[in-house]
Amino acid sequence: MSRKYPHPERRPAVVTGASSGIGAETAKVLAAAGHPVALGARRVGVLEEIAAAIRAEGGEAVAHALDVSDDGSVADFAAKATADLGDIEVVVSNAALVAPGATIEVSSERFAREIDLNLVGAHRVARAFVPAMVGRRRGDIVFVSSDVAVRARPFMSAYSAGKWGLEGMVSALQMELEGTGVRASVIRPGPTWSGMGADWDADEAAFVLDQWVRFGLARHPHFLKARAHADAIATIVGAPRGVHLSLLDVNPEAPVEEKP
Repeated sequence: MSRKYPHPERRPAVVTGASSGIGAETAKVLAAAGHPVALGARRVGVLEEIAAAIRAEGGEAVAHALDVSDDGSVADFAAKATADLGDIEVVVSNAALVAPGATIEVSSERFAREIDLNLVGAHRVARAFVPAMVGRRRGDIVFVSSDVAVRARPFMSAYSAGKWGLEGMVSALQMELEGTGVRASVIRPGPTWSGMGADWDADEAAFVLDQWVRFGLARHPHFLKARAHADAIATIVGAPRGVHLSLLDVNPEAPVEEKP
């Protein structure tokens, strides 16, 4: 840890999209590392169960409703998280939405809804928390992106476009925050087993996966578990001040081939 710019002993964190997958695992990992955590998502009942489990393990956790597509909901969540835990030192912007469909067949309304949640929603979260971090001259905000930001996938173009836009926004934000003591970082998950896509029709999901294979986007069958990304996020926010892990690209390793 930097002696000149130490982390405070108490570093409250918020995690959006915390009701399943990467968000839920991140809340658990950060709590185990000593961060008080505020969990946000639309499924409040599920959030409460996760927060209770964290508290049962000795951690500090609260849960509040959050819809990142709604300005008022984001502001209300930020106010409640701060009232519960104190100044927020760590933000994990993870909430996202993806649905299958051909680009020319999905409605523009649905396309815009995905872009709003995946890109504008992340901006709403940053606006709610980062100005106070800048005022304190410290803090971490981590944006959960996807490998579709660099390798677009067919039949999920809105999600791909949203994540491309997200990384562009964060690149600009990183430059704007330089010298403020606030670190904006991106984690870019590769193929992962998580709650996303769990509500897809089975036949649609199989078709989309087949297209990934067709275009060389699924080179092997291994997928990561959400915990791998939670651990990576903990590494980003746990880095000593003065060290900025600006981008972590996390992918599943291919099966180890037997020697001939």
